[in-house]
Amino acid sequence: MGRVIDDFCPPILKRQLWHLKLKWMQSRFYAVQSSTVHEQDLKIYSDQSMADTLEQWGAGSVWEEIQYLLINCHGKVLDIACGPGGTMRLLAKYSDLELHGIDISDLLINQGIKRGIDPMRLRVGDATSMPYEDNSFDHGYSIGSLEHFTDQGILDMLGECKRVVSKATFHMIPVSRNGQNQGWLKTVQSFHNNSVEWWLEKYKSAYSDVTVLSSKWEDELSIGKWFICRH
Repeated sequence: MGRVIDDFCPPILKRQLWHLKLKWMQSRFYAVQSSTVHEQDLKIYSDQSMADTLEQWGAGSVWEEIQYLLINCHGKVLDIACGPGGTMRLLAKYSDLELHGIDISDLLINQGIKRGIDPMRLRVGDATSMPYEDNSFDHGYSIGSLEHFTDQGILDMLGECKRVVSKATFHMIPVSRNGQNQGWLKTVQSFHNNSVEWWLEKYKSAYSDVTVLSSKWEDELSIGKWFICRH
């Protein structure tokens, strides 16, 4: 079905269908708050419906923003938790960027390969312990992923980002609309919905130079923020 939509639907209609689908998925769940984060919810990334949803998740907002952030960059770039590679395919038009991606889901990586991404540029792996040498990449980014990690997982991932990326990483995440630390919530996925200040403490565990920018992305619970982390 995802392939049929790609082939025959214009971009505006695809975005409208995706937003309708997301609202339907959200209506099947309610937000549950927990003070303790036990484990990351990984089973959902083996679901084909989620894989198809991720194909259009960043359209109209963060996919445009990552282009602005990388437009003057060059060299090797790592998409961390790349999913089926929609962002990588979009950025492929920039010849100064050599794009690579890593994701923990075999299903999502295989879908990226089916969509035409070079399998030599994709790896199945855990972002908290990445299979790359130090300073393997010039830049890196993650979009809508870090909020789904456990407290320790966030620190581990950021440490790995600093290790394998030599210049800067760009991370887009949701923060709470009301500026409060709402903790670990469960809707379609489990995620942290906390303040900018809470997140800055996490990012500064690995980076001393962190800049926060607003994103166009938003939903009923959260607004999007980019955290720009430089060595």
